[in-house]
Amino acid sequence: MVACRRPKEEKSTSDFSHCIHCQGLYNRKTLWRHMRTCPQNPTNEKHTVGQRRVQSLISLSLPPPADVSKSVWTIACEMVNDEVSDVVKKNRYILLLGEQMYNRLKSHSGRNNYVKQKMREVARLLITARSLTPIHNIEDFIQPCNFSHVIKAVRAVAGFSEETNTYKIPSLALKLGHSLVKIANSVECNALMSGREAVAECARNFRRLYESKWNDVVSAAALTTLGEAKWNKPQVLPFTEDVRTLHTFLYSKQQEFVNALQDKPTSKNFANLCKVMLTQIVIFNRRREGEVSKMEIQSYTSRDQTPMHKDIAAGLSDFEKKLCSYFQRVEIRGKRGRKVPVLLTPDMVVAVDFLIRMRERCQVPVENKHLFARPGALSHYRGADCIRLYAKESGAKHPEALCSTKLRKQVATLSTVLNLKDNEMDQLANFLGHDIRVHREFYRLPESTLQLAKISKVLIAMEKGRLPELQGKGLDGITIDPQDEMDVSSNSSSDEAELQTSSCRSQENEDHMNAGNLQDEGPQDEGLEVSSKKKAKMGSQKAHVGRPKSPSIVDLDVAHLKPGPKVIVKRKWSEEEVNAVEKHMLHFIHSCRVPGKADCVSCLLAEPHALRNRDWSAVKFYVNNRIAALKRQQSR
Repeated sequence: MVACRRPKEEKSTSDFSHCIHCQGLYNRKTLWRHMRTCPQNPTNEKHTVGQRRVQSLISLSLPPPADVSKSVWTIACEMVNDEVSDVVKKNRYILLLGEQMYNRLKSHSGRNNYVKQKMREVARLLITARSLTPIHNIEDFIQPCNFSHVIKAVRAVAGFSEETNTYKIPSLALKLGHSLVKIANSVECNALMSGREAVAECARNFRRLYESKWNDVVSAAALTTLGEAKWNKPQVLPFTEDVRTLHTFLYSKQQEFVNALQDKPTSKNFANLCKVMLTQIVIFNRRREGEVSKMEIQSYTSRDQTPMHKDIAAGLSDFEKKLCSYFQRVEIRGKRGRKVPVLLTPDMVVAVDFLIRMRERCQVPVENKHLFARPGALSHYRGADCIRLYAKESGAKHPEALCSTKLRKQVATLSTVLNLKDNEMDQLANFLGHDIRVHREFYRLPESTLQLAKISKVLIAMEKGRLPELQGKGLDGITIDPQDEMDVSSNSSSDEAELQTSSCRSQENEDHMNAGNLQDEGPQDEGLEVSSKKKAKMGSQKAHVGRPKSPSIVDLDVAHLKPGPKVIVKRKWSEEEVNAVEKHMLHFIHSCRVPGKADCVSCLLAEPHALRNRDWSAVKFYVNNRIAALKRQQSR
């Protein structure tokens, strides 16, 4: 090597680089000083300063390796100049891995960072393997005889502890396994194209070893470590009051920043309004913040604004038609390339249109295609940073719970309270942008809540030795007091309810006979009141308005005769009593569930005036008879 300036001590070849202007060989640490005063440096590049910038320019001046595009080579040259970046630039298969990921992903601002991260992960694995194992090149990784060395290197990079069988960075071990399989595919393809059948066979054998052994020696412990890290962590969901406070605060800020941008179109005012609108859209739609942050102007301007089709509008209510004309819908790219919708209110549309008109005056580059663009840059604002900023400024009691992930989980979790049907749950899952199986597994009520609220009832019953009494009952129909007071309600008309109904009917037949005898012999006591047939018929017609007719919708009350035995007299339900019961018990009738004593008592306490002449058993028999009549009507 012939350096322009000889070093005072021994140096390695990697410590020197050529000047991109005069091609002189200089020390890499001081090359940036020479380039500022290089005689052959053009006048328009006199501003080039800084060691990192110089190293990137030098790397970019070199031609990219074969089968590697200029874009991927630029990503590799923009890395921090260290040992890892040197390995990336000098290893062909690491660059091919980046090329494969670059071509697979859609062009967006986060793609280059993702590709850079994956290439650096494999480069760190190669550096560790060189220090601990006989492996020196990437091709050595896919040799079946080196599989044990590969496992050793992966465990070392991920921080594996043999004593506890855990990883310090478990996700890294899983990611490296996926990257090695992709590298094996690249090696096999290149070997087949160059006619090296032996190398291609080694790559296929490595994949077989990976499929049979990798889970046992790497993935199992990594997944266990990831799962145990989530144990006993509190599940925090946003409070409704905090969400409302944040919405109110954002609306006031939107009006303030719109007026400020109209009066003074500066980059600062543009940035403030841009961040407020990004936060509003993310929170209102419960979208992933990264999806909305990367929204492009083309997606917004090309949204469907055609009026609704008349045939489709015929199946909607008047209120739903108003909603369709009120909101505007934009389709953007979601996770895994899914198409996800974003709904915009008229205020949002006006503010976003105003942002687009002010882009040029606020120094936003024309090349920046993002809707929420940064002035003077080609990037966009991050939704997570904006939400965190305004959550703290809004005065919410728990601002740490206001993030896009927890807001999405809140709307999916609280949707169980609405008792949605399967098709409605599918629509909600599609709007949130995830599969219905993921929705049911991760977005239902928290597991801790389910265990405390429902499974604990079964455990209490087993502890009290009363589990046989729960036969045929559902978790929602069991009411158990931990203080040894137990009440069981059935989800359907059980055997017990049927027995009570049959005994009620037999008693009713007996009452007909007793009432006939009383009418023949005359009244036995003035305290006994028997309604006339005309009044009974009018009361029956009023009680049966708007519900299925059934002769069994009656109740039996006991009237004590002073001189004689007890006589049970039929008494029709008045319209006031029917309305009072159905106000609180209609959901039991629709779900065909007979209420328990506690539910009936609650109904009596809620309507003390209307049901003053009824007891809890009368309410229960009324609901049971309504259920029987409803089932007979449905079976016809």
